Amino acid sequence: MTPGLRREAVTWAIREEEYSQRRACRLIGMDPKTWRYASRRPDDAAARGRLRELAQERRRFGYRRLHILLGREGMAMNHKKLFRLYREEWLSVRRRGGRKREPGTRSPMMLPDGPNQRWSLDFVSDALNNGRRFRVLTVVDDYTRECLALVADTSLSGERLGRELDRIGEHRGWPLMIVSDNGTEMTSNAILAWQEK
Repeated sequence: MTPGLRREAVTWAIREEEYSQRRACRLIGMDPKTWRYASRRPDDAAARGRLRELAQERRRFGYRRLHILLGREGMAMNHKKLFRLYREEWLSVRRRGGRKREPGTRSPMMLPDGPNQRWSLDFVSDALNNGRRFRVLTVVDDYTRECLALVADTSLSGERLGRELDRIGEHRGWPLMIVSDNGTEMTSNAILAWQEK
């Protein structure tokens, strides 16, 4: 039985059955001090409301990404408090099943008209003779088919990806669009912060 249900059961026993506070708490297995405790937390109604609105707009965003969006709006909040509100509002993102697409529902991607209009990012992985795995980041200009970067390492984080894109952008200029397969590196908080910057 959750603490909230226990509190309600004690309140019901006192009101309806006219038990004493001590007796009702003993029957439910709750300390009387716990039943009498009144929370002194400030009202979070505004933060809860905005959190629900953002979760409705961005259904696939978890609490960490919503924390970034709230921070942009000036709602400074500890991530642990935000996680508590997120859980209490039942906003957790459900795991997806397999993707079922109707044939012909996806529109083809437009072809670029010139260089630096669209870059494609992807990761290739392989293993050395000793079994150690490594990954290679490939950045390609889709119009010229020019390989802008090949970055090989045993670990390529979102921060590293941002640094490499900065290096290419300073040397060559920035594209109008960057496309990827939405791997975990592309959806990390570091990449979201890089994109905002």
